[in-house]
Amino acid sequence: MVKVALFVDVQNVYYTVRDAYGRNFDYNKFWARATANRDVMNAFCYAIDRGDRKQREFQNILRAIGFDVKLKPFIQRSDGSAKGDWDVGIVLDVMEHAEDADVIVLVSGDGDFDLLVEKIRVKYGKTVEVYGVPQLTAASLINEASEFIAIDETLLLNPS
Repeated sequence: MVKVALFVDVQNVYYTVRDAYGRNFDYNKFWARATANRDVMNAFCYAIDRGDRKQREFQNILRAIGFDVKLKPFIQRSDGSAKGDWDVGIVLDVMEHAEDADVIVLVSGDGDFDLLVEKIRVKYGKTVEVYGVPQLTAASLINEASEFIAIDETLLLNPS
């Protein structure tokens, strides 16, 4: 069976899906699609922790699906700006787990990951599937992916 490792940039997918569709990403539908007939080696979601109840409930849903949820505190700077991204952490985890899987699945539209995707494809000879909102995913990332899978209506929660 094909071995897969999943890496989900929660903040990126939340904002791009909301901006493009005004809806939310359906993690259950994504899991079903990305893991179908595959052996899941690792599955990580990377999120910012603001400590509120609704967010903790969402994180528990992700864990129930099968994700290991990695949290980083939300940092509000004295100048009013905020910091909270997982780019380096995602890169380190992908590099660490790349040898264990046949397919790496990255959910993000962030062009900063194009070098990572190229490295995983070329150095490790892995298939890299990138899921992203087409109009909000960097062209460089799409071009480096073995396969780009559009986040569209089929991967969204139904409107409530």
